[in-house]
Amino acid sequence: MQSRVFASLLGYRIEWLSRDLVAGLMLAAIAIPGQLATARLAGMPPETGIYAFAAGSIAFAVFGANRFMSVGADSTIAPIFAGGLASIAAAAGHGHAQLAPLFALLVGAVLIAIGLLRAGWLATLLSVPVTTGFLAGIAVHIVVGELPALLGVPDEKGHVLVRLVHLIGQVPHANPYALAVGAGVLCITLVASRISPRIPGALLGLVGAGVATALFHLDARGVSLLGPLAVTLPHATLPALPGMEEFGRMVQLALVVAMVCVMQTAAVASTFPSEEGKVEDVSRDFGAVGAGSVAAALIGAFPVNASPPRTAIVRESGGQSQMAALAAVALVIALVIAASGLTAYVPHAALAGILLYVAWRIFRIDEMRQIHGRGGLEVLLVAASAALVIALPIETGMLLAIVMSFVHSLYIVARPYCVELARVPGSTVWWPPVPDAPFEREHGVLVFAPSAPLNFTNGERICAEIRSAMARQREPVKLLVIEANGMIDIDYTGSKILRRAIAQWQGAGIVVAIARLSAGRAREQANRTGLIETIGADRVFMSVEEAVRKL
Repeated sequence: MQSRVFASLLGYRIEWLSRDLVAGLMLAAIAIPGQLATARLAGMPPETGIYAFAAGSIAFAVFGANRFMSVGADSTIAPIFAGGLASIAAAAGHGHAQLAPLFALLVGAVLIAIGLLRAGWLATLLSVPVTTGFLAGIAVHIVVGELPALLGVPDEKGHVLVRLVHLIGQVPHANPYALAVGAGVLCITLVASRISPRIPGALLGLVGAGVATALFHLDARGVSLLGPLAVTLPHATLPALPGMEEFGRMVQLALVVAMVCVMQTAAVASTFPSEEGKVEDVSRDFGAVGAGSVAAALIGAFPVNASPPRTAIVRESGGQSQMAALAAVALVIALVIAASGLTAYVPHAALAGILLYVAWRIFRIDEMRQIHGRGGLEVLLVAASAALVIALPIETGMLLAIVMSFVHSLYIVARPYCVELARVPGSTVWWPPVPDAPFEREHGVLVFAPSAPLNFTNGERICAEIRSAMARQREPVKLLVIEANGMIDIDYTGSKILRRAIAQWQGAGIVVAIARLSAGRAREQANRTGLIETIGADRVFMSVEEAVRKL
């Protein structure tokens, strides 16, 4: 029986400890600047990013299954909930930071429920084009939100386009010192990531910015500084409670954020499995990430998520288990407590530089090029998802992008690819005909292959495609063979539609057979819904060739 806690540490070997400590050191070097910057992105005090990292990492080490996954404050979900939570807080009469713990609690509860219900299949409902598009939209929000700090100019509240117009007008008034600091940190982070992901470019940039501030007194030259961290011992607190209307909005926002967490956690688990070739218990990881958000809520922080780049650092640095994450937490806390005053020299422009790097990273330009190169509807999905997230409040745009992903999936199923098959000469293989290649057809025989589950959305279309194929034949069809290898599922309505059509064809003297109904679930449902009874059990074959020869 699998352990309920510390599953990732089962079978731990003492020789792993040195590797985990090295990986923990590398993770801490990446996490400190990243968590401070993400807290800024979430509209929270900088120290809450450290709290979120500690809570998420410890909770995942206790409850998670993956040996490498790093959990903490995440730059993907932070901008999604930051704006929505700010507007809810304003309506509820609370501060943004007061509602963040309750929101983290809601996100955690949703993720724990998904884990307990083993609903990991939800991660597959977001298509790559839609995901690429909404991440591009989030990147635009990050850039527009952080450029004022990078330029050292006042920010404007309101819609992202309004802020962009205001920002353009402020460019002539940019503070050259702030710009130099922010651009320098951005360049250092970019160059370090290109050389090796193991180089803590963001930390080097922050240290360099702090040294420059102290040496050249940049604060006296108009460069705003982060200030010392208000580090106190975290303690459990009861979150502020809004009114019912605001609470309902928070639940909706929590569902959107939880969906993104599910998607990202599943992606990290599949990219960095504990053991190559082993099936990961991703549902357990969902629950563990949820437990991290609950733990973060109890100490006044915000929701956490799995991090692909930090997980990659653990793996590439030789980490063997979640002991690396625990070591990183200990190092981060020790460094922050010992040197909390040093953040007084960190310019906001430096954090903006780090966040602009984050925006560059989540703007998946290579993925967009691949999608564009293949053309089709997916290009429009990328553009539409990005436009929704940019033009609307992020959480609303995200929700509509998710709905669009569902609609796209439904569209694909409802309009299945259907093709007539012919025999490859000299073989028993039936295949879609290729132009200018020899194929054989049997007189009076139509072999038709619908490549989709048979259900209420596509039953009529499949039957219409079969009728069209019959009408195109040079001689009357006497035998119709439905090649059902792609028919992996059958629902009652789809079966009823096809049964009705089969009865009409049989009444017209056409023999109907079905071949290669190989999916066990589809065979069971074909029997249960009466499809096999309508066709006749003696007309169900293992291959198309067998059906043609015997009938």
